[in-house]
Parts: sequence; C-alpha cells; structure tokens
Amino acid sequence: MSYAVRPMCLGDVSQVNDIDRECFPTQWPTVSFRRELLSNRLSHYLVVFEKHNNPTDLAEQLDQSISRSASSFPERLRRFFSADNTSLSTTNQRIAGIVGFWIMAGEAHISTIGVRSAYRRQGLGELLLLSAIELAQTLNAHVITLEVRVSNSVAQALYEKYGFTKAGVRRGYYSDREDAVIMTTDTITSASFQSQFQRLKEAHAQTWGLTDCHAT
Repeated sequence: MSYAVRPMCLGDVSQVNDIDRECFPTQWPTVSFRRELLSNRLSHYLVVFEKHNNPTDLAEQLDQSISRSASSFPERLRRFFSADNTSLSTTNQRIAGIVGFWIMAGEAHISTIGVRSAYRRQGLGELLLLSAIELAQTLNAHVITLEVRVSNSVAQALYEKYGFTKAGVRRGYYSDREDAVIMTTDTITSASFQSQFQRLKEAHAQTWGLTDCHAT
C-alpha cells in the first residue's frame, strides 16, 4: 500500500472524527472539524490517505484547480489553502491519519496529530509531522510548538528528532488531569534547521519508500 498527504476537506470529516475518537478518547471538548474547516482561517489540517490509481480520485480534481507551474508540495498547498476547496468530496479514500495546526503571530501550534491503530508503525505519523513542518514553513511560520502527554515518550522522541525541545509543563492539561510537556522548535527557517530537516525527510523516504506529498 502507498500513501499520500493532502489538505483535509469536508468529505473527510466523518473519518477524521473516527480517528480523533480513537486516538484521543479522553479529549474534551471534542474538536468540530467541520467548523474548523468552514470558519477558522487560522487552522490548517492535512490527512494521509491510502493512494490508489483511481482516475476519479480527488487527486485529479484538485490538480485541475491548482496551477501546473506549482511543482513543489509547499507551493501547491499554499495555493490550495488560498482557494475555496472545503466542499470537495473524498468518500472514495481511506483516511489513515491527520495533523492540524493553527498559525498565530508567526507561530504554528500543532493542535492534533494521530494515526489509526491499524496504520501505525509504517512511518505515517512521521510523514504527517514532516508535511506539517513543510506547510508551516510555506505559511511563513518561524517556530512550531505543541503539547504532548508526559507519559508519551515515543511521541516526545519523534519530536526531539525533528528539533523540538522541552520548554515547560502544563499541569493537569488533559481531561484526565495528566500533565503536558510543552515542546518547541528553534527558528525553522534557519540554515541549521533546514539542513537537518532535509536530511530527515530524505531518510524517511529511503526507509519507507511508500509516500507521496502533494496537494492532491
């Protein structure tokens, strides 16, 4: 199976709600992804989905609405998010995971990232993180922040791999009163960050060899 990353659309909401409930069963209040897509200009969501060679796939629909001259993933995403594409249907695609963040004052704050249990250990969580960082760069973010459970050492290790460092703790942050570790990057436009990011991106592609990043 191969996978691709693209912006989330309204047709994905039902599947994304299922993923959100599976990955974050104790989260309260739950996120209204429909409202996020329709009303929140600060939010940006990407999904990773099973990629099939289907001529009626959303890939071809969106390729027709995006300039052919936009050859890079970040540029195509920027053009996609500047258009009104929230109503596109994706019912023929199986969504495996989601990542979302808000952009405020030059900071991208990752609000959610999760992969269905059946699709884990295939590099998809890392692919979503890679894609979110790349999109944040395109949207002129300078740093990226997030919260992660103090008990989630696996996720913390992944974030540290991508240059996030621990910046503090939010006591009782989650609904079950578990603390959250605040993590943040240095300036993501710096030469050192960019060099490391490109190296990790290439390493991920070599390891998994199954992904395709585009606004399809």
